[in-house]
Amino acid sequence: MKIIAVTACPTGIAHTYMAAAALQKAAISLGHAIKVETQGSIGIENKITLKEVDEADLVILAADVAIKEEVRFKNKFVYRTESQKAIKNPKALITEALTQLSENNK
Repeated sequence: MKIIAVTACPTGIAHTYMAAAALQKAAISLGHAIKVETQGSIGIENKITLKEVDEADLVILAADVAIKEEVRFKNKFVYRTESQKAIKNPKALITEALTQLSENNK
């Protein structure tokens, strides 16, 4: 699976980057490709391109605030969650997102 994700928290510092790192590590350990964009206090980093959106099977938004440029994902299945959930149990989060994606595609 190709996963793209955006992480963001109210202060845009710790949780944004902790969630990004946790999702990256979990996705790779589960055998998935992933790119994580962070929207932190210094702006958008590792920006997801429209080509990457087109190629993605799943979009995860692990954000506690509204993200910028969300319209990019309008034609994709989007799994929304909080940054804390991505930090605490990223493997379960990815598994749940993939289950919902599968159910959505039936």
